[in-house]
Amino acid sequence: MDEALFLTMFQKAIFLIMALGAPILLSAIVVGLTISIIQSVTQIQEQTLTFVPKIFAALLVLVVTAPWMIDMFKSTTIEMFDFIKVFIS
Repeated sequence: MDEALFLTMFQKAIFLIMALGAPILLSAIVVGLTISIIQSVTQIQEQTLTFVPKIFAALLVLVVTAPWMIDMFKSTTIEMFDFIKVFIS
């Protein structure tokens, strides 16, 4: 087994995880920050007020980016199986 090929596969897997998770996490961070600013201005300190909008934002982003995520996951999986063919031969 070639170490460089294994590291390349591992690097692509880590990049895929970060790329698929980033849109959802970024939307939750932006919504949470916006709600926190509104809470600090209005002095409303309700913890559940930030939780529900973050979930709705994350679900909305997931629905919008799902085709892109599936396509990226599918192409990376096919590429990984091609790497496995190299390992076997």
